[in-house]
Amino acid sequence: MAEFDPSALPRGARSFLDERHLATLHLTRPDGTPHVTPVGVTVDEHAGLARVITWADSYKARLVTQTPGMAAAVCQVDGGRWLTIYGTVTASADPERTGPAVAAYAARYRPPKERDDRVVIELRIERITGRAPDPEPS
Repeated sequence: MAEFDPSALPRGARSFLDERHLATLHLTRPDGTPHVTPVGVTVDEHAGLARVITWADSYKARLVTQTPGMAAAVCQVDGGRWLTIYGTVTASADPERTGPAVAAYAARYRPPKERDDRVVIELRIERITGRAPDPEPS
């Protein structure tokens, strides 16, 4: 396992985050038990954010809205390659925040369905660990 500088990811870690993989979002319920759910995630190194789009009534959005600033993690895995991004989360329905998240999601995965109740969960990146070696030269 390695720890990566979130503002200067090595090529292998960056390319792994650009590939189309699902991840899991790890939050904590009010009773202290984990809530883990599959998500599509995008990472904006310059903003220092990992973003997950969802809708306002989703359990993950309600958890984050009830406890803004909670510690959270998102983990992406593919065989022996994996990255876990740690930080604190907030949720927003502000179009200025959901818009970039939807555009990044569309670029990485596919355009999402239009929703009037769109919410973005933003994880402020504090730490990244994992194993994502640089690709073999061609």
